[in-house]
Amino acid sequence: MASTKEYLDYVLEQLSEVDGLRYRPMMGEYLIYCRNRLVGGVYDDRLLVKPTKSALALLPDAPREEPYPGGRPMLLVTEMENKRLLQELLEAMADEVK
Repeated sequence: MASTKEYLDYVLEQLSEVDGLRYRPMMGEYLIYCRNRLVGGVYDDRLLVKPTKSALALLPDAPREEPYPGGRPMLLVTEMENKRLLQELLEAMADEVK
């Protein structure tokens, strides 16, 4: 199942306070970049992020889910209403990923 443009728009609205945010469509899904660093994506209408040190610290109880069958597990962001947390999360992750 591909992600809907409506869900992407919702995610982008929730991430609107994140500096340097952009996305790129990829095979029916959307890759999310912060400061030109891939931090996660929207897969099957779920926001998933890489399990970096800061992501694990900020989302200690986040379930791990595959972005697609056979993909490396990522962290499911369940606190989509907390814009401050989302901003802190993505900006901290951008400092960690290469």
